Amino acid sequence: MKKIFTFLLVALLFISCEKDCYNPPLPILFKFVDSNDENLIANGTLTTYSVQDEDNNSVQLSKTSDNMIIVENVGAYNGTKKYKFFSNIKDLDFSIQSSEFNGGCDGYQINKLTFTGIDIDVTAEKGYYKIVLE
Repeated sequence: MKKIFTFLLVALLFISCEKDCYNPPLPILFKFVDSNDENLIANGTLTTYSVQDEDNNSVQLSKTSDNMIIVENVGAYNGTKKYKFFSNIKDLDFSIQSSEFNGGCDGYQINKLTFTGIDIDVTAEKGYYKIVLE
């Protein structure tokens, strides 16, 4: 009886731990530069910026120590969602396509990020998107 109880207790622990497993989507990083590849936040040109989703909800942003912008808490859904980036230089539209993460844990992954509009120069770099605003 003691062995059965111990087995059930261990099995219950493993089952309950797996349900607490969640993989959030990776954050998106933007680096804003001018046509000379100079960082616009570092040189003081880009001073105000914000992002709103298609429902006009504000999206949390934070600045990194190397003057890039982290777009946080996006992509935790199945499907495509539209966003708008507002700044003192130029406004941009982009969309994020996400899907459920297929692994041992629950979660989501960002599959595709698409920028729309006229004269948008975006390059997918290693770990971030470089966006030319001027």
